[in-house]
Amino acid sequence: MSTDPINTKEETLSTIKFNRQTALKLDRIVLKLGRSKRLVFTQMVDYFYRSKKDPLDFNDELLKNMLVKNHQKYIGFIKAQEEMLLIPAKMEMSRISESQRQIIDRFNNEVLKHNANVLNNQNALANAFGESATILHKILEGLNSKQAMKAQFVFILESYIRSRDAFGMMTSAREKEDLIALTKEQIRLL
Repeated sequence: MSTDPINTKEETLSTIKFNRQTALKLDRIVLKLGRSKRLVFTQMVDYFYRSKKDPLDFNDELLKNMLVKNHQKYIGFIKAQEEMLLIPAKMEMSRISESQRQIIDRFNNEVLKHNANVLNNQNALANAFGESATILHKILEGLNSKQAMKAQFVFILESYIRSRDAFGMMTSAREKEDLIALTKEQIRLL
């Protein structure tokens, strides 16, 4: 049968009889679609012929089966992609992140060791400089103290020389011995 309304007059027509309730349902469909009854009927027959659907099957098992098959194909495709791409990519990313973590840990350990060594060396240098400064300060004090001691020694020596020169022939040996003992005592107290 042709769906063209112009050619329908030339065709041999068949009739189908159905009850009033079915006629009302068909009228509603025709109004809803805005087509003629003959065209809607022809399109319904073509639809069932092409889709191979059973009009009694309200659940549309063929459609469900087709959807399930397509769904299974998609799931199979996804699983294949998961096996071929996703799992290896995930494993590779895990390996890379573990490698990066190990590199960072080693780097941090080496940096921390290096920083500790640098800090220890700086502390050792600071201590050495502190000790050097202390020694230099003591040497300086020693030099100052040596200079002062020399000055005092020179003062004691000059004092001894003046006192000895002041002695005459008549000075007793006891006075000479006292002067020597006093001079030695002053030198000892330096």
